[in-house]
Amino acid sequence: MRIHKKLCISLLASTSSLLLAPSVFAAPVVLELDYEIPVQQNQVAFVPFAGDTTLSPIILNDLSKTELKVTSQNLPQQPRSSSELAGTLPVWQSMGIPYLVVGSTRSNRGKVVTDYEVIDIKSGRVIEGKQSLTADNNKESMRYAAHVIADKVYELITGIPGDFSGRIAYIEEIGTGKEKISRLKVMDADGENAKTITEVAGSIFSPTWSPDGNRIAYSVQRDKSYPVIYVQSVSGGGATPLTPFPGSNLSPSFSPDGSKILFSSSFEGSADIYEMSASGGTPRRITNWPSSEVQPNYAPDGKSFVFVSDRAGFNKPRIYRYEFGSGRTTQVSSSGYATSPQFSSDGSQIAFLSGRSAAIMNSGGAVTANLGNTGIDEAPSFSPNGKRVVYASKQGGKGVLTIKSLNGGESFGKSGQGTIRSPVWSASPK
Repeated sequence: MRIHKKLCISLLASTSSLLLAPSVFAAPVVLELDYEIPVQQNQVAFVPFAGDTTLSPIILNDLSKTELKVTSQNLPQQPRSSSELAGTLPVWQSMGIPYLVVGSTRSNRGKVVTDYEVIDIKSGRVIEGKQSLTADNNKESMRYAAHVIADKVYELITGIPGDFSGRIAYIEEIGTGKEKISRLKVMDADGENAKTITEVAGSIFSPTWSPDGNRIAYSVQRDKSYPVIYVQSVSGGGATPLTPFPGSNLSPSFSPDGSKILFSSSFEGSADIYEMSASGGTPRRITNWPSSEVQPNYAPDGKSFVFVSDRAGFNKPRIYRYEFGSGRTTQVSSSGYATSPQFSSDGSQIAFLSGRSAAIMNSGGAVTANLGNTGIDEAPSFSPNGKRVVYASKQGGKGVLTIKSLNGGESFGKSGQGTIRSPVWSASPK
């Protein structure tokens, strides 16, 4: 689409360097131009921050993975703040791009301070005023700062918090049988900066994040032993065993306040759901059916949880919900093979495995999206804002993590060594 328009642009002498050297004019210049204006499909113009080479590429990459269309190319100028737009705002308005992101970095007592603004181009208004963020001057802190800024920019434009500063934990397996080595790894939400948290000879299962994003609970099964649930700080230190019980202890889930953990265990017979303090202690059995109940996951409000049971018959797992207040249990999934339920952060959606296909249903059990066959019996995990999911699959014999947008953004994959399992997305660390 192109609009034919006659445009009058007032260029103040102090900002006229766009067209002419500022010394040429001592007064405002009015140019009358008659031309066709191309209406851009890009929704956001991003000007790389002045004085910065580290943050801007990461922020631009983050935003480009969303439904926003972001460009940093062919911009009429490179302003570092809204004040530099005073005389050239009509030029930006003529481009048909509704938002502009500008900023700059500076040093202050050994730290890096980033000042940035999101500008509504139509009105020239800075949305919620100038933003500032201070970070340590090292790679790790700067990477995190870039993700936090991308979160805020996304929120200022869409009204929805971004999901870039959360992290993704996953399991990487190499070898089989007694030769199997499993690593619990954590990476940034853009698929970069992967680190190994722990490595064991054996299997690691079902990692889950604490609500503050600082701890991970997971199960470990070593040769000729039962699976045991451990809790570990992401920042380092040893893992603390939580369930030294003689049974299969699996699928931990932190309560919304981080004080309790749900898990499944067979130490009293068939597998049931238990709840216990996140620091250890005596577990309380919640389900006590003759069937097997596994894979619990707290609802975000902490008033209920979903889980899987085969009470409908052998090889007919269904998803159910248990309400703490009433003790009532209701079936959520309507039919078929449904396992591995995980709530979205607002409780409106449940990611699960339908047969061997990753899928999403609403809290009432109606399937709203099928993400395809993964070849791995595991469900997707929602990003903090529920706009994306991450899931594991196998492609060409390689383990792959896929981060998929649910609202029109770009999807991408990251391959790893061996088999990749059980990715789960954290909220931003508090």
